[in-house]
Amino acid sequence: DTALDTMVQQEYPFLEFEGPANVLVCPNLAAANIAYKLLEQLADAEMIGPILEGITFPVQIVARNDEVRDIVNMATLCVAEACRGDSYWETLRSSS
Repeated sequence: DTALDTMVQQEYPFLEFEGPANVLVCPNLAAANIAYKLLEQLADAEMIGPILEGITFPVQIVARNDEVRDIVNMATLCVAEACRGDSYWETLRSSS
C-alpha cells in the first residue's frame, strides 16, 4: 500500500523514496503475475517484464502472444545487460 499511495507515504516521513513505486517485489510468482496483469490493465504505463532476478545470469522472458514492442523492450534490456562486459559476469560466476 505504502509504495503506491502518496497519501500513505506522507505518514512515514522517514521513507527515502519519493512518488509512487516503479518496481514491486512480490512473494511468489502467482502474486507477481496477478499484480503485473492488474497494473497492465489499470495503469496508463509501459509494462516491461517479466524479468527473472537473483540468478547468476540475467533472463528476460517473452510470451507467444507478446507484441513486437514487448519483444523490442526485452531485447533492449538484454543488450544493456550484455554491455556490462564479460568481466562483470566472470565476477558473478566466481563469487557463487
